[in-house]
Amino acid sequence: MENTNSSFSDARIKDNLAAVKNKLIVLSGKGGVGKSTVAVNLSVLLEQKDLRVGLLDTDIHGPNVAKMLGLEGKNILADENRRIKPYRVYKNLEVISLAFLLPSSDKPVVWRGPLKTSLIRQFLSDVEWGELDYLIIDSPPGTGDEPLSVCQLVPNLNMAIVVTTPQEVALLDVRKSIAFLQELNIPFVGIVENMSGLICPYCGKKIDLFKSGSVEKTAEEFGIEFLGKLPLEPEAVVCSDRGQPLVLTDKAGSFRQVFFAIGEKIRKHENSA
Repeated sequence: MENTNSSFSDARIKDNLAAVKNKLIVLSGKGGVGKSTVAVNLSVLLEQKDLRVGLLDTDIHGPNVAKMLGLEGKNILADENRRIKPYRVYKNLEVISLAFLLPSSDKPVVWRGPLKTSLIRQFLSDVEWGELDYLIIDSPPGTGDEPLSVCQLVPNLNMAIVVTTPQEVALLDVRKSIAFLQELNIPFVGIVENMSGLICPYCGKKIDLFKSGSVEKTAEEFGIEFLGKLPLEPEAVVCSDRGQPLVLTDKAGSFRQVFFAIGEKIRKHENSA
């Protein structure tokens, strides 16, 4: 019976996502490297180019996407057919997160793997995503239940990017994420280096707070594309706290410029039909 139910659910997911041209998962080996910042800003950047974008937050234990988009306290509804309506942020950007279903942002989610997989299945099969140019999937760090469920459940998952910071302790886990994607035969777009130095506000020179060049070497070693270096931008903290994507502000400095270049590299891998 379980296999039959799973097959039925997989068929519903396939039908529900049939009109989504590109499905992209954003991963990181370690937490705290700015993965959700990249997922949110990439979604907004694509939306600003008049593309239809869905953003799915599959970080069950730490769903931060709602906070970063200024959506705390918002609710989502289901219709009489149990179809879930994603929350529309901008004209062409809709979002789903467990944060919309929690009674409080302080409420912990104490779930084991099967419950988390079940929720991800529901987000993929029962949310009215409709016609999208991109479905961006923000995954929690590591290679556990959530990213594995996404990679196994999403049909034709055609893009994956990994976000890291330059220090060796982060790269140790990034290498595992790369091997994870390769083992599952998920098409790899490339690596984004975040917090890549600080531009001094007084002299304009770059200060390498962490290492420099290690992420590029890792990309070269694995034969994957290095997408770019996002500087450590203090304004990113302010923007995230007030729910405003950094790419929409004129205070983003070089972050915005570099992010646009990264976005163009990612778009070269998209499906057009």
